[in-house]
Amino acid sequence: MKTKNLPDIIVYFVIALTAALLFIPFLGGVHLFDWDEINFAESAREMIVSGDYMTVQVDYMPFWEKPPLFIWMQVLSIKIFGVNEFAARFPNAVCGIITLLILYSIGRKNYDRAFGLFWVLTYAGSLLPFLYFKSGIIDPWFNLFIFLGIFKITLYFALEKGKLLNISLAALFIGLAILTKGPVALLIFLLTVLIYCLLQKFRIHVKIKDILLFTAIIIVTGGFWFLLQIIRGNFSVIVDFIEYQVHLFQSRGAGHGGFPLYHVIVLMVGVFPASLLAVPGLFHKTKGNKQQITFTVFMKILFWTVLILFSIVKTKIVHYSSLCYFPLTYFAALILHNISCGHYKPKKILILLMAGMAMLYALTVAVLPFIDNYKSVLLDRFIIDDPFVLASINADAGWKGFEGTAAIVLVIGTILLITSGRESRLIKGLSALFVSFCLFTLLCIIFFTPRIERYSQHAAIEFFKSVSHEDAYVETLGYKSYAHLFYAQKKPSSNPGARSKDWLLTGNIDKKVYLSMKTDKKDHYLSQFPELKFLYEKNGFVFCIREIP
Repeated sequence: MKTKNLPDIIVYFVIALTAALLFIPFLGGVHLFDWDEINFAESAREMIVSGDYMTVQVDYMPFWEKPPLFIWMQVLSIKIFGVNEFAARFPNAVCGIITLLILYSIGRKNYDRAFGLFWVLTYAGSLLPFLYFKSGIIDPWFNLFIFLGIFKITLYFALEKGKLLNISLAALFIGLAILTKGPVALLIFLLTVLIYCLLQKFRIHVKIKDILLFTAIIIVTGGFWFLLQIIRGNFSVIVDFIEYQVHLFQSRGAGHGGFPLYHVIVLMVGVFPASLLAVPGLFHKTKGNKQQITFTVFMKILFWTVLILFSIVKTKIVHYSSLCYFPLTYFAALILHNISCGHYKPKKILILLMAGMAMLYALTVAVLPFIDNYKSVLLDRFIIDDPFVLASINADAGWKGFEGTAAIVLVIGTILLITSGRESRLIKGLSALFVSFCLFTLLCIIFFTPRIERYSQHAAIEFFKSVSHEDAYVETLGYKSYAHLFYAQKKPSSNPGARSKDWLLTGNIDKKVYLSMKTDKKDHYLSQFPELKFLYEKNGFVFCIREIP
């Protein structure tokens, strides 16, 4: 990390350029994934088609699950790049560039340049943090806004100067987070601050006017869209939105249940290598000046608050714990910084665990392309009763065999870690592992995601795209999807019957209907609705047409 003689502007430029090269290329290399990616992109597309930029909608009906800020970002991107996967994911690539610049800036100001670079390295060099910047989901921006709100409130408590500015910015960022995904942002923020106050035994000085200012800014930024909906007479949207948020906490989402340690496993595996390296930092005694101690304490509180909160929530989705990426990578960077300064010597078992897990990743990726050759043998050994799953597994994913070469990069990084030996070289070995894992993740995204998609949704999406130019109804039967809306480029219909599947199946339709179903529903629908004409079947999906009577 020899950057002492480089001007700050050069370091920022190099980080931004590197991030752009990592996050922007290949954004459109694979279709958007059902549900979340397509859901948000479709909302943005429908905003443009309908011209109503104040209402989040799906299938041209109000969609109460999410506020509009991220959708607006996608709208802008679509207007620039067109209706495609690249445009839907581009806002998160921008978020990735901004995030790495912010991490470097905070790390440099709190510690030094080396720490800032270590934090950039641990974040970009871990699996899920990297992957999310190549996606089209809301969470990267949502998490960044919450993190910035937490950072500004730490400055409010740690510094005597600039209190008014820091609490104003904290409120602004939390308000933006609310406008991105909802009031859970304020809940996480308030819980984190409350726990910090409890640890300080409320021996902190907070002025009433600061609290009032914070509240006012939250209402203006985070609440203006909700207030606007009420003014426009859409109060039912707000009620539905609140009920949906409560429902997520009280019950499992469809297909999204899980055991209590679900997020612990997700973070340990998904945020590798930072996750293992962060463990000693999470339990290490907090040291440093007031600003460093305050920030470190807040990072610990944020990590445990998010982990415990979403372990309690019955709906288990991978990205619910994604806010933990910031504290996990922070503590990994802290360990790297302490090693480089000679203040910490990691145990050999930790290095061996990191090397072993890296090799497990490498082995999995190296073997995966060849499993396809033996899937008939594997299927004979395992009893699978679901016809759709069987048909999906038997899809031709187009494996070439070279995909496993992505593992070579990670193996090289692991060897450099194992052979680093002396303490003076250990930091180079750990850095090599993070760099190699970053490149490994990028190569896996390029080589594996298009092929893995062929086992799931590819056949259906290709069908929807093939009929997108026709003036026809396109719908799914027996399964939930947003893919037909986005990829068939659905337009609003003046015919009220078009929203009824019964009407599409038996009614006096005014244009032909294309239908997609899963193979396990084929016999049921074709026998019950004789007007359906079978077109073809592929990878577990069955496609039919109903002509105008």
